Amino acid sequence: MAVLYPVIGQWFRRPSGTLFEVVAIDEDARTVEIQQFDGTIDEVDFESWPDLLLAEISAPEDWSGSVDMDPEDFAGKNNSEIPAGYHDPLAFLDKV
Repeated sequence: MAVLYPVIGQWFRRPSGTLFEVVAIDEDARTVEIQQFDGTIDEVDFESWPDLLLAEISAPEDWSGSVDMDPEDFAGKNNSEIPAGYHDPLAFLDKV
C-alpha cells in the first residue's frame, strides 16, 4: 500500500471508519493537525503518519458533523438563512 501524504484540506478515512480532514501541517514541530468529522482536533507526528493506513476520500456531503448547532439556534430566522443540508427529518423526535 502506498503512503498517502498529508495535504491541507484533504479528507481521509481510517480503517476504523473515522473520517478526518488535514487542517494544518507544522514543518518545525513535524506534526499534522487533523480535525475529525465530529469536530475533535488532534495532532499526529510525521513518524506516525504512515502507520495510520489511511484511504484518501472526498469531503463528506453532510458537513454538519463538526458543527455543534441545534435547530433552536435558528429560531425566528428566515428559512433561507438555515444552511443547506442541515434539516434532519428526525429532529422533531427531540421535541416530544
